[in-house]
Amino acid sequence: MTDPGDGPVGRATRRRAPEVPRQRAEEDPVTPGTGGRAASRSATSSGTATPDRTRRGRARRRRARRGRRILRTAVISLSLLMLVTAGAGWWFYEHLNGNLHSVPLTDGTASDSAGKEKADSFGRTPINILVMGSDGRTSASDCKLGGGCSRTGVQSGSGNADVEMVLHIAADRSNATVMSIPRDTVTTVPACKNTASGTATGGYTGMVNSALQYGPACQVATVHQLTGIPIDHFVQLDFAGVVKMSDAVGGVSACVDADVYDTYSHLKLAKGTHTLKGVAALEFVRSRHGFGDGSDLGRTYAQHIFLSSMIRKFKSAGTLTNPAAVYKLADAATKALTVDTGLGSVKKLVGLATDLDKVPAKRITFATMQTAPDPNDSDRVVPAQAARSLFATIAHDQSLTAASGKTSAAATATATASAVPAARIAVTVENGTGISGRASAVAGALTDRGFSSSTTTGNAPGLAATTTLTYGTGKKAEAQTVAHALGLSSSHLEQGTGDGLTLVIGKDWTGGATFPGGSTASAPADTKAATADAHSETADASKSCAKVSTYRTVSLGGVAMTPSQAYAAAKGKKDSAP
Repeated sequence: MTDPGDGPVGRATRRRAPEVPRQRAEEDPVTPGTGGRAASRSATSSGTATPDRTRRGRARRRRARRGRRILRTAVISLSLLMLVTAGAGWWFYEHLNGNLHSVPLTDGTASDSAGKEKADSFGRTPINILVMGSDGRTSASDCKLGGGCSRTGVQSGSGNADVEMVLHIAADRSNATVMSIPRDTVTTVPACKNTASGTATGGYTGMVNSALQYGPACQVATVHQLTGIPIDHFVQLDFAGVVKMSDAVGGVSACVDADVYDTYSHLKLAKGTHTLKGVAALEFVRSRHGFGDGSDLGRTYAQHIFLSSMIRKFKSAGTLTNPAAVYKLADAATKALTVDTGLGSVKKLVGLATDLDKVPAKRITFATMQTAPDPNDSDRVVPAQAARSLFATIAHDQSLTAASGKTSAAATATATASAVPAARIAVTVENGTGISGRASAVAGALTDRGFSSSTTTGNAPGLAATTTLTYGTGKKAEAQTVAHALGLSSSHLEQGTGDGLTLVIGKDWTGGATFPGGSTASAPADTKAATADAHSETADASKSCAKVSTYRTVSLGGVAMTPSQAYAAAKGKKDSAP
């Protein structure tokens, strides 16, 4: 027999014990400190591994393989989830953009038909949006909701703008105004041409809402001509849109001060507060015989209550933080709206919503244009003299939430640059021109405009080539108010180390009480006069109830009666909302 160790160098062979299978290397664990795999094995006298150790090793190997499979699956699943989520986000964005319908703001017949905004001395501009609610039965759903299609069927065209509101967002986003224009207002409709349908008019005198028949751009031009307010954008909503929007936010809370049944809009509500969804919401905002004196004025008041409630709900924590609610709202809104091309994307609409969200509810004022009877038609109205003040407050970017009755540039400046009343802002005015009396003249102009009587005067340490307004820590907003009132641009403002405001009049201020060539809040309106008889109310007025008409404005069974009498008589008709 040959000894196994006698084999050639490098080719030594070993004889395996019979019936003992060779184990794979990964199955031979190394025990630290033993010097190798073989030394770590526990063997019986016959040289085989114990059954328990073998079973445990196999179990560990199965768990390791299963762990690696789970890890690979998790990584793949996570990658797919990220891909699907990104794709869904992109699809959602494109889907919303695809929902939007947009048309030009102007029809091209006049370059300034919508007006032009003027920036303040800091380059900021307000935003004015014409919000229109169309009575057009241009779809089967609108016919079902609005009725009146039994003879005509689904109609073409835009219909009439039975709801018209000018939404004004201040240049500094500190306040907003919503002004309703009653649909019965008689005005001059300018020459217009609807580029989509080809319908045109050479201009006429008629109801303001009729201009929409010649396209949204014609309605924009008509409102601008009536009010003098520049219109930057428009948003148009139809019957079905109101239903979709109210459903998307889960309903809107509204209160009526008495039982009401408007047999024309079909609104039927018991006295008290209700959550209006879908058709009930549409019936509420359409009701003109149920509220006030039964005219369009009462309807605008009720619409303000509805919109105030909707704004409060938008701003509530539960609405905009719920992804499902946000999707439903965004999808409904983009499907329901026709907008001008300047708002024709989700990104732009989100930007607009962000601007409006900056304004607290207590600084959003709802008002209705003051009216007087039309001397040529007792069923129509014309703007009252007070309406000119209301138009001017919006055109001059004044806030209606702090109506003091003072006709002052300071009131306008305070509204657009600072929440601090002008009467609480004192300025140290120093003369750096070398011309006697300059500081006194400017200081007197400031106090005349409502600034604090603690404003003082003096001479600057030396001659100054340029005018500067230096403000202390936390006083920038007050400095902007002063600068806005005097026509100073932002380039004249400097932050200092003091705690007040110091205006140094330089040689570039050649004379007068306002800076030469500067943009000031000239000819502001009397804010108290602007809100007189305008039924003004802020959006935080959560306890306001719509005033049910006490006149016989409705008819039931051929008998004229009040909306409350009709409610009592129509016991068999289900209420619009519980």
